[in-house]
Amino acid sequence: MTIQPFAFQLKDGRKALIRSPRDEDIQGMLDYLYVSAGETEFILRYPEECGKYTPEGEKALFDRVNASDHEAMLVCLVEGKVAGNCQIVWSTGMKTRHRAVVAIALLKEFWNQGIGTRLFQEMIRIAEENEHILQMELDFVEGNTRARALYEKMGFRITGVKPNAIRLKDGTLLNEYSMVREIKR
Repeated sequence: MTIQPFAFQLKDGRKALIRSPRDEDIQGMLDYLYVSAGETEFILRYPEECGKYTPEGEKALFDRVNASDHEAMLVCLVEGKVAGNCQIVWSTGMKTRHRAVVAIALLKEFWNQGIGTRLFQEMIRIAEENEHILQMELDFVEGNTRARALYEKMGFRITGVKPNAIRLKDGTLLNEYSMVREIKR
């Protein structure tokens, strides 16, 4: 699904652009994936795992998502740099098409600028415009209080826990929490 581009102002006054990914974003997205993986333990990859991402793979992903009728990806650009992205995906199966899964991440330098809120507002709009979607779902890693606060602000509530779902390099085990936001019809 392709989303019409829109601009908004960050809390610090800079302009940001949110839109569907384009071929011109491929290198910026690859850089973003690598950098974001090293900035926090709450992203489900380490920088050294980013070698699996290639320009060809990103192009194929962008093309598939933009042509899809059951998923959308949004990229946020600030001064031409990929600041973050999010994705919403829903099933086409009759028993599960009421559920949409969402994911989001931002580079640390862009935290606290309103980008996460604005990306979530757009994902919620997409979900609300789909007559089949009744709930949005996501997971977050134990200790990620910033993400949890954003998700709760956007109307999500914790519905479950996966004990020891994440294992860090040092052996630390962290729980993963599931959250749901119901779409009011």
